[in-house]
Amino acid sequence: MYLHALIEKTVAGLGYELVEFEMAAKGLLRVYIDFSFEQADRGQITVEDCATVSHQLSHVLTVENANYERLEVSSPGLDRPLNKLSDYIRFADQEAIIKLRVPLAGTSNRKTYEGVIRMPVGETLMLEFENKDGAAMLEFALADVEKARLVPQVDFRSRKA
Repeated sequence: MYLHALIEKTVAGLGYELVEFEMAAKGLLRVYIDFSFEQADRGQITVEDCATVSHQLSHVLTVENANYERLEVSSPGLDRPLNKLSDYIRFADQEAIIKLRVPLAGTSNRKTYEGVIRMPVGETLMLEFENKDGAAMLEFALADVEKARLVPQVDFRSRKA
């Protein structure tokens, strides 16, 4: 938990949001960053953004004597994970794949859904999806989610010839 707080504080101090981090094999520390909710209009994370965070984090981790061998900082990608309530607010009306920890009551043992995230109401998250009867709404809590990611949206038509 100490490492998480250290990384999150450093990343936030630079004006970014910590999406997630992981300790991989052979001491590799992977850190995924994005612009904060307030700066979401800045577009996509660039190589320069990653370099800025990597430079600062390497200094902080060295001073704090954190146990890692290599540091890798990158954007969360087109299939960005959704980990916090603020993610569901930020990405309302976008497509996502949600995998629940256990099936919810009345969902016929189904755990994975693909649909459109709707604006949360309080702590209740919502996903509109299609089933055999047409459109349906899944209401769930953040604690029910095992894994959630945006569905990548790529528009090849906008490319200039």
